[in-house]
Amino acid sequence: WARMADSLTTKFVNVEAVRGSIYSEDGSLIATSMAEYEIRMDVNADPITDEIFGDKVDSLSYRLSNLFKDKTTTEYTRALKKARSEGQRYFLVQRKVDYNQLKELKTFPIFNMGRYKGGLIVLQKNKRILPFKLLASRTIGYYVQDVKPVGLEGAYNEFISGKTGKRLMQRIAGGVWMPVNDDVEIAPVDGSDIISTLNVNIQDVAQNALLKQLKEQNAASGTVILMEVSTGEIRAIANLMRVAPGEYEEKYNTAIGAATEPGSTFKLASFLVALEDKKF
Repeated sequence: WARMADSLTTKFVNVEAVRGSIYSEDGSLIATSMAEYEIRMDVNADPITDEIFGDKVDSLSYRLSNLFKDKTTTEYTRALKKARSEGQRYFLVQRKVDYNQLKELKTFPIFNMGRYKGGLIVLQKNKRILPFKLLASRTIGYYVQDVKPVGLEGAYNEFISGKTGKRLMQRIAGGVWMPVNDDVEIAPVDGSDIISTLNVNIQDVAQNALLKQLKEQNAASGTVILMEVSTGEIRAIANLMRVAPGEYEEKYNTAIGAATEPGSTFKLASFLVALEDKKF
């Protein structure tokens, strides 16, 4: 019965690894992961006595209100007192907290009592960002579980994704799952970085040149592929489709997804190669 109880109240959950970054051939970072944190609190942790909680809950609420600016000091105080009276051990403080906010948070009253005494629970999540926004966004692509992979993110996911870790979670009152320990039981292994053949500066020129022509022609869509002839490496791929009058976005990688034989258009390139190699 004890083993059955344990199996019903504890479980291992995956801890995602930090995905590797993607660089352009000129060393620019074109896709990376940034840590985001979910902050929770064991409001009824044993070291937080009624005296400590009563003395510091207002000052903690004041600091939280100033940091996140989403609730007043009074609202935070009321929520924390309610959570303590209800015996909550996994009270949600804030989602989508960045590293600098987390660093400041650890200095707040009660939280500054230490890792195990202050009731602070930190869950790390990884957010994928593109520093150059829409530049080559479809070629960079994405990888989402159970969704058809796209671009470099999808094609090289095996290398970028790393290995997930494991964390032991326990079910508490209300059907909520919280970590048993502060540290993960099996640490994740971060993914590898990859270097693409894209060149950010060339991509920027190609994409803007395409956009200018599409607007002038009021075209439905357009594609640019720029290859370094001596190596065959692709330096830029731009695909733009009209989403509103005068507005274009990368919705589909036409250069890859709608690839067809170049036919007669490519005979000229073949003749040029033959002439250069003095075949005739």
